[in-house]
Amino acid sequence: MPIVVDIDVMLARRRMSVGELADRIGITPANLAVLKNGRAKAVRFSTLEALCEALDCQPADLLRHEPTG
Repeated sequence: MPIVVDIDVMLARRRMSVGELADRIGITPANLAVLKNGRAKAVRFSTLEALCEALDCQPADLLRHEPTG
């Protein structure tokens, strides 16, 4: 998939667990894992905003494009 999700990188930088982040943004750890592992088909802007606020980062810190080919 050409869109790579780097939530795990930001979690490590912030020394935060998946469970703690899920609590902070108001989603289940299972749903956060789906997003974190790149299996989500879409991301709501409200969820992206909550992630950025909780991790003190920008959307580009969480999502990046890797061209295929």
